[in-house]
Amino acid sequence: MDLKGRDFLTLLDFTTEEIEYLLDLAAELKQKKQNHVPHRMHEGKNVALIFEKTSTRTRCAFEVAANDLGMGSTYLGPTGSQMGVKESIPDTARVLSRMYDGIEYRGFGQKIVEELAEYSDVPVFNGLTNEFHPTQILADMLTIREHFGKLKGIHLVYMGDARYNMGRSLMVGCAKLGLYFTACAPDGYFPDEELTEQCRRIAQETGAVIEFNGDPLSAVKGADVIYTDIWVSMGEPEEVWAERINLMKPYQVNAQLMKTAGEQAVFLHCLPSYHDLRTEIGKQVGEKYGMNALEVTDEVFEGPQSLVFDEAENRMHTIKAVMAAIL
Repeated sequence: MDLKGRDFLTLLDFTTEEIEYLLDLAAELKQKKQNHVPHRMHEGKNVALIFEKTSTRTRCAFEVAANDLGMGSTYLGPTGSQMGVKESIPDTARVLSRMYDGIEYRGFGQKIVEELAEYSDVPVFNGLTNEFHPTQILADMLTIREHFGKLKGIHLVYMGDARYNMGRSLMVGCAKLGLYFTACAPDGYFPDEELTEQCRRIAQETGAVIEFNGDPLSAVKGADVIYTDIWVSMGEPEEVWAERINLMKPYQVNAQLMKTAGEQAVFLHCLPSYHDLRTEIGKQVGEKYGMNALEVTDEVFEGPQSLVFDEAENRMHTIKAVMAAIL
């Protein structure tokens, strides 16, 4: 399958067969790495990594994947470039295109990564925007497939605020690959109607199911995958934290919720997670709101049903597959 030269901005741009090919390639490259088989298929190439939002997993995954493929990488952090400050996005794209073979962007609006792609002469990869997180979804789907041996028909429940990149992107991934997707959230916290309708049209072709449910215990009953994300993003004002935490408390993934789902269920989280008080933010929130954990309890996060670190590792293997195929 030929994906050479394509931008990787959202899974909506790829067919079911193309996404499955990327997952197969990721599995193949993962096996090669585990067996210490070199796969430097892009020797001498270079990628620019633009990070307007910092990250542990995304940065490490792109840098290690690039190195394994024989490529160099340049990290441009929040203060590492003049994009949007002293230099426009189109100018940045055209400059970097003359020096690099690919450009990764992690930051804010989807329009930014789309504008980069419009003016770039080399492929652009979406490392995360407010609206979509496609590399994370590939890692999630590879993890699910490794555990269950299949994707089609698997029931995934996303718990919490489903309005932004993770809830939206999981819905797209499930629609494309034939999973049963449930967003479990309070009213007003579901993906937007336009994207939902688009995913339901895709689901008609793939056999996927798209549903919304406001009741946590009924939503997870018999589910195969319980997925959640942090409730509040860094930088949001303090009053948002109070409102969001109070609203989201019933959607916390805890032992009772996992028991309701059943022994077959696994837990996934894109990380970072406030499952204990070992971070500055976690400690502050815990002291202020009297909670030992937020979106998931430590018991679940560290429990036998949790696959979060398999999932985190798979970020690197799937990102490697994307760059290998497209470059």
